[in-house]
Amino acid sequence: MVDIGDTLDEAVAGHFTRPLPKSAQAQMRFLVRQLKSTRAVADLLGISQRTVERYVKGQLKRPRPDLAARLTAEARRRWQPRVRERARQRAATTDGIFVSTRARFGFTAAPGTTDDPRVRHVNQALPPEYAARLFAAQDAGATEQQLRTILAEGLGEMYFRDAGRRAQGLSVEFTDLEQLELDF
Repeated sequence: MVDIGDTLDEAVAGHFTRPLPKSAQAQMRFLVRQLKSTRAVADLLGISQRTVERYVKGQLKRPRPDLAARLTAEARRRWQPRVRERARQRAATTDGIFVSTRARFGFTAAPGTTDDPRVRHVNQALPPEYAARLFAAQDAGATEQQLRTILAEGLGEMYFRDAGRRAQGLSVEFTDLEQLELDF
């Protein structure tokens, strides 16, 4: 299952100017600098404070897979906050967001139309207001379904209704998300 929130974070990561620290020691040091204590990092990652200290000193080098995933995710989430904010601001005010998706689309439309759901591959640029709505919802802690609804409204308006030039009564249903790539 594709997670829209994670895909938004990956799109932001494409704007980083420096690479994320690769080793567990470097990532742990970064988190300790950001959170100001080894106790806070230990609580964040669900490990002991002593384990954090061992990674910082280089006594431990290879975390188990679940810890490695949490460590990388938390480091990525805090990496280059000004670059992240600048990219999001530009997408929400001027550039918009580009969506490439493969999902099942169904429609509620007038009788006699082809409204049966089917899998489509859609590539569409969405205007900045949809990017702003996505970011605001993500920051407010929106659920995956709420993010999917915003994305469906944007794709319905720009791709299927062609910004109001056709199919005015068309209501788009966006389900079975197989693939999603976002770029801005």
